Amino acid sequence: MKQKLVQLIYLIFGDPKKNSLEHRLFNAISLVNGSLNILGSIFEEQTEYSHRVIILNLISGSILLIMYYFSRFKNIYYVLFWPLNLTILIYLSSLWFLHGGSNGGNHYYFIPALVIATILLKNHNIFFIYAFYAFVTGFLYIFEYFYPNFIVPQKDRDAEYMDLGGNYIFVQILTGILIFILSRNLNIERKKSDNLLRNILPESIADELKMNDTVQPKRYDSVTVLFTDMAGFTQIAEKMTPEELVKELHFFFAEFDKIAKKYGLEKIKTIGDAYMAVAGLPTPNHTHARDAVFCGLEFQQFMKKQKEERQSLGLPTWELRLGIHTGSVVAGVIGTEKFAYDIWGDTVNTASRMESSGVAGEVNISLDTFHFVREDFICESRGLIKAKNKGEIEMFLVKGAREA
Repeated sequence: MKQKLVQLIYLIFGDPKKNSLEHRLFNAISLVNGSLNILGSIFEEQTEYSHRVIILNLISGSILLIMYYFSRFKNIYYVLFWPLNLTILIYLSSLWFLHGGSNGGNHYYFIPALVIATILLKNHNIFFIYAFYAFVTGFLYIFEYFYPNFIVPQKDRDAEYMDLGGNYIFVQILTGILIFILSRNLNIERKKSDNLLRNILPESIADELKMNDTVQPKRYDSVTVLFTDMAGFTQIAEKMTPEELVKELHFFFAEFDKIAKKYGLEKIKTIGDAYMAVAGLPTPNHTHARDAVFCGLEFQQFMKKQKEERQSLGLPTWELRLGIHTGSVVAGVIGTEKFAYDIWGDTVNTASRMESSGVAGEVNISLDTFHFVREDFICESRGLIKAKNKGEIEMFLVKGAREA
């Protein structure tokens, strides 16, 4: 039942995933106020000037509902921000003259109207908006003071009291609805921004950044870094359009993300066709080397499966070089724009050499990683392999997990 109600609200006012806060607020204000104005014309008390109020309610209500239609169903709303606010101002100013002026309580409505204008017209100068509303309300008060005959008075004291009280209560209700809409939408926007930040940074790092506006670099004495690279990438890429290439890489990396998450690795970044992840941070653990190797093996299983399927269809195939190394790193966020969580240290460079010196379709690990995982995995020594700028490094190929 609750889910259906939420879906109905999204249908009427807009889906938070597709519509901005201002867009949804515009929809809510135009629909609610337009509907209330139409209803007000039906229940307007019959007086000498009631027909004017009825016509005013019908015209303003119709205009607001038309704006709602264009905003909600045609996605045209930004250009209607000022027309909406001017319609509300003209409506309130007209009621000022037809409902007893300052004694009728219509001035209460200018407060939520100003709040609405401030939110919707966020890209305009806020002082101009305040000055504009102050000018309108000041003009009405001054005009009433010097030309009281233009104001339609209330029939008697009781009518004036009821009108004043009714307007005050209704503005309280309207303000409550506005606060509810804003608080709910702000919570939705906050959740969206938090989720976005947590997709960019690890959760603990994102929380630290929000609290302190900075992240202190942290040293990790033992983590395991995993690097991958597509073998023959340049030759395959030359035969593809940029759009096709990006689509292909997205397909593979999206699956890598799922596998990395399964084994608790933190994805650090992608650079072209290279993928980098690390186990053992930001929360240290004692299984990081094992987790990284399991992750690497599943990466290769996925790539082999894709290769078989593509060969049967006559499509270009990809193979993956994958290297793993264990050691110490420093991790953190540097800079003030476009935050990115990254790691530094010789461990990262060595892991990169494990990948570039690796064998396509295999999981290539260093001696340091081998010491951590030799009890859990069957490893085949490759001996000393020359690595760029590293001299000769002892490497091993992981052939699979040992049976329990």
